[in-house]
Amino acid sequence: MRQYTGNRVGLAIVGTTLLGLGAYAWLRGQDRFFGLPPNAKVLPAHVSRAVSAEPWPLWGLALALLLVSLACLRWLLLALGWGRRGVRDGTGTAMLFVGLKGVDGLSKARVRVGEDGLRLRLSCPSAADVGAVVGKLDQDIVGRIRREVRDDDAPTVVRLHVRR
Repeated sequence: MRQYTGNRVGLAIVGTTLLGLGAYAWLRGQDRFFGLPPNAKVLPAHVSRAVSAEPWPLWGLALALLLVSLACLRWLLLALGWGRRGVRDGTGTAMLFVGLKGVDGLSKARVRVGEDGLRLRLSCPSAADVGAVVGKLDQDIVGRIRREVRDDDAPTVVRLHVRR
């Protein structure tokens, strides 16, 4: 199974950054930040003058932060499974790989079981014989997966992606 290290590293970085900013804000709010008087400014004087003289950099920063927040929201929704139907089935995925073991370059095969039936998704290279793959899927592989995972009458959607 694929390890979701990217999500874990990203969550660790974002969490650490937010923890540091929250600790800084709390220490500044409680007047406990070491070496700074309570009325000290956060930005140096020349930076605050430059920012207050021209408002466009602040609007650009606000737009950039909005885009980052939308990307993070999309990432969070995908990590939570938003838009996915059903749950992964390892047995069905293994059966799909075994049934198509003669296809070179087969990747990203997934089987999901949901309330509305089975969803099979697989990706193969353009050099593969797509007709043979579809024939194998239609003749016996999909039927075997249906019998093993659910029942023979379960509706099934197969998505075949051919890579260039």
